[in-house]
Amino acid sequence: MSTQDVLHRYLFDNMHARGELVQLEKTYQDIIADHNYPAGVKALLGEMLSATCLLTATLKFEGEITVQLQGDGPVSYLAINGDDQQNMRGVAKLAQTTQATGLKALIGKGTMVITIRPKAGEPYQGIVALEKDTLADCLANYFETSDQIPTSVWLFTDIEQGKAAGALVQLLPDSEDKEQQLADYNHLCQLTQTIKQDEIFSLEAHELLYRLYHQEEVRIFEPQTVKFRCSCSEEKVLTAISQLGQEEIADILAEQGEITTNCDFCLTTYRFDQSHFAQYFSDKKH
Repeated sequence: MSTQDVLHRYLFDNMHARGELVQLEKTYQDIIADHNYPAGVKALLGEMLSATCLLTATLKFEGEITVQLQGDGPVSYLAINGDDQQNMRGVAKLAQTTQATGLKALIGKGTMVITIRPKAGEPYQGIVALEKDTLADCLANYFETSDQIPTSVWLFTDIEQGKAAGALVQLLPDSEDKEQQLADYNHLCQLTQTIKQDEIFSLEAHELLYRLYHQEEVRIFEPQTVKFRCSCSEEKVLTAISQLGQEEIADILAEQGEITTNCDFCLTTYRFDQSHFAQYFSDKKH
């Protein structure tokens, strides 16, 4: 399996903690392709992509997750949408052109909204203010406020190489010895803190994990492949436009001859004329 576009989950035997490592290349490149984002936005999107992969892997569910950043800065909206199969897509919307870099400079005063939509059960949404300086620290704050589980996150992006990566260490509350749990967690965080950007982008996961934790017993699970996949389709877009109602659609078609729309995520263009809507509303009647 390729070094890149893979998520690894692992447990530390004899220690009260778990970890994750994600290394991304093609998925990241596919998400930013053709969008002409400024460098700072590309970097933040890479961090968001890695963060969403890590977050998805902490959830034991089948379904979708969306991580959104919203604020009053130059970037008004940024989102990564993924599922339990690590199918990812993402988009950024700029309020103004910017050469800024970093979370606070790009988003300004804002919030992180995490929406979880299980295939079975009700959707859940968590909202935290972007009070920390980095996305990694904001994600750790989310875990602390929502799950009360100590979690540390490290995020990396290299826009020149077109690569993104991330790591996570989380305390496992699996015993009554709270002091030992915290000691294990802090020890593993100190080891993980030594990750260098060139290592996480160039080394195969097993080699990197050995370098970090060669004195620990690490049990690595079957990896998951991460890939870019947009969930848009002609049927979904047609259904969405049809919510305007037959009368308004008829007025638009009379004026323009067709209705054209683009997917924000993959930039696919969809075109619909009278025949599409006639068939759609005909099918709805039967």
